[in-house]
Amino acid sequence: MNFALSVLRLMCLAWLWPVVLLKGSNTQNQRRHKDVYLGKNTRHKHGGRIDFKTKKSDSTKSLLIKSEQLLRIEDHDFAMRPGFGGSAIPVGIDVQVESIDSISEVNMDFTMTLYLRHYWQDDRLAFPSSSNKSRTFDARLVKKIWVPDVFFVHTKRSFIHDTTMENIMLRVYPDGNILYSVRITVTALCSMDFSRFPLDTQNCSLELESCEYDHAYNENDLMLYWKNGNDSLRTDEIALLQFFIEEFHPSFGLAFYSSTGWYNRLYINFILRRHIFFFMLQTYFPTMLMVMLSWVSFWIDRRAVPARVSLGITTVLTMSTIITGVSASMPQVSYVKAVDIYLWASFLFVFLSVIEYAAVNYFTTVEEMKKLQKGKLPVSYDATQAMAYDGCFHDDIDVSPFPELPTTPSTTRTIPPRASSTEPPPTEGTRLWRKRSVGKNIRFIMSNSYMIDSYSRIIFPLAYLLFNIMYWCIYS
Repeated sequence: MNFALSVLRLMCLAWLWPVVLLKGSNTQNQRRHKDVYLGKNTRHKHGGRIDFKTKKSDSTKSLLIKSEQLLRIEDHDFAMRPGFGGSAIPVGIDVQVESIDSISEVNMDFTMTLYLRHYWQDDRLAFPSSSNKSRTFDARLVKKIWVPDVFFVHTKRSFIHDTTMENIMLRVYPDGNILYSVRITVTALCSMDFSRFPLDTQNCSLELESCEYDHAYNENDLMLYWKNGNDSLRTDEIALLQFFIEEFHPSFGLAFYSSTGWYNRLYINFILRRHIFFFMLQTYFPTMLMVMLSWVSFWIDRRAVPARVSLGITTVLTMSTIITGVSASMPQVSYVKAVDIYLWASFLFVFLSVIEYAAVNYFTTVEEMKKLQKGKLPVSYDATQAMAYDGCFHDDIDVSPFPELPTTPSTTRTIPPRASSTEPPPTEGTRLWRKRSVGKNIRFIMSNSYMIDSYSRIIFPLAYLLFNIMYWCIYS
């Protein structure tokens, strides 16, 4: 019986031996292939071979789980601020201004790109570290912890840059100190005063505050302050097209809301002074040239009606175009700007030059009608030929045949009789300018209308020069 059992065992072993050998060979080949595959990726660390447990501990998923466990995020309620119920938590702020992208006078706003950095301490995120080195995280971890609800006051638009990833950085130190940095572009309101435009200086500010609807933290819960005082505001080299940046400085204040109380508010103040050269080329110089061009009509003969009228109308229309162009690029304010004063005063000078010729032409016509009625002018009188060499009309000179000038000075010009020849001679001590009353002076000028052009050649330039001196002394 024992012999039969032994034979049966040997037959079973002989039957199962090839199967065991085949399975062992396959398992050895699989291990060899896995070691070779891992060896290609980690040859520099493990000489071409790595253990599967080591690979699993280096995975990204495992590191993320370790970081959350290290910071004990699941053990605390991060919907509440650190030290809730105790004293206010101080949050330090510093700002680095990257650029001022645009300044709009029409919309009365500015667009700024900046790095906003927050500093605070949260003991709930403290972790043990033998090397005392910080850990840096991206925006994914920011959504799981408490961060200050700082926002910008009086903003129109703002966004966080997200190319190629959200520009957010979170750095946690072993003692619980936290640095939270974000890159933002914000468009904010700037209350501008254009009473001295374009010789103006604008004061703009970007205001930061901790207040976000019903989740606000007033001064008893959260205290904002500049991290490094005046050095908390840093700027890159910024160049603007229309402005000089005269000053950048931070300041601090409080804001009161009747429903919730007092809040800390930080200010980023900057002073802008406008470039004047652009407006000199586009507005002031063309205006000056148009005014001086209107004076040319004073040297044109008063009989040349088409020339003087067309010149006057051209200068008036050009001034209207300049005023319209300047007004279109400015906000519709209810007060007078410095450029408006200059443009409208110049427009008045141009308009008066047109009115001056209208007066000259009218007085000349009246004078000729009187002389015609008195018979002083011949019937064949041609008014277009009555033009002397000085560009003024003189009825006492006959220029039609252009005779040779006589050698005796008595025939050069006939002196008209004085209008006041019947008046008695002035007594001793009487000034000469009192010899003729104002009314008689006006009547004399009306009867000699060519004198209006002569006086205008002097009065208009002197008056405009005096206006420019006063304007630039007041607004410069």
